[in-house]
Amino acid sequence: MENKFEIVGIRPLPQGEQEWQKKRRRSRNIQKSSVGAFLILAVIALGCLLCDWFVTRDPGYLDLQNCSMPPNRDFLFGTDTLGRDIFAMIWYGGRISLLIGMAATIISTFLAVVFGALSGCAPAWLDAVMMRLAEILLSMPALPAAILLQAVLGEANALSISFVLGITGWMSIAKVVRSEVRRIRECEYVIASRSMGGGFFHVLWKHLTPNFVSSIMFMVVMNVRSAIVAESTLSFMGIGLPVETVTWGSMLSLSEDAMLANAWWIIQIPGAFLVVTLLCFTNLGNCLRRRMNRGQSNL
Repeated sequence: MENKFEIVGIRPLPQGEQEWQKKRRRSRNIQKSSVGAFLILAVIALGCLLCDWFVTRDPGYLDLQNCSMPPNRDFLFGTDTLGRDIFAMIWYGGRISLLIGMAATIISTFLAVVFGALSGCAPAWLDAVMMRLAEILLSMPALPAAILLQAVLGEANALSISFVLGITGWMSIAKVVRSEVRRIRECEYVIASRSMGGGFFHVLWKHLTPNFVSSIMFMVVMNVRSAIVAESTLSFMGIGLPVETVTWGSMLSLSEDAMLANAWWIIQIPGAFLVVTLLCFTNLGNCLRRRMNRGQSNL
């Protein structure tokens, strides 16, 4: 009997592979958007750092003959109600706002890493006490706590604002650090380092931190955004930096005068720079979170 063979041609892709292609295309789009956000943020940061080279006007100079001037050839972004050049204020004020955001994040991250590592390496009863303390502090609203601490410290400046925002924003990162340290503290290389006489900070920086830094990187980036928002909120409420210190938040605090003078550029231009910067930080944070989740799912 003659054998019959079936000729098999190109088979259609299963539904699962089509979904996989969609996810791959979506991940590529997310990577492109994160690259664009990084480039925009880099341009803003470099402009704030190097503004001494291309900004020709003093951001604090009161040109009373050119108050509330709309954007023109002489004043690219116009002037505010006091005659100050908004173009110069944007770049000099952004330098201080970004500095406060970075300094506050460094302080909060350092406190979170040390506190979380101590809690993760501590006995069970001490770990419970430290975590309950962190949860109590986490339950307190951050903005009223920052206002209270700033009132205790006295007159506000960039360093005091950074310190206040730093010590009120470390609790969430500390809980993540504690969980990661408890997971890896019994690994062989950690035990070997301890048995060879390695101290707490040596084990922390050499062995523990490289293993949990990717887990907290998303929260660190988002803390920069939160610190910039908090500083802008405090300045908008009139309890932040002094009036003579130009920041994006202090520029937005002139919204009432701008609305009375019908000067839209006083609010919208600084607000646009602030919103774009925050969106860039948010995009980068989401990209880091997706990478971390994808790496954990691959395991």
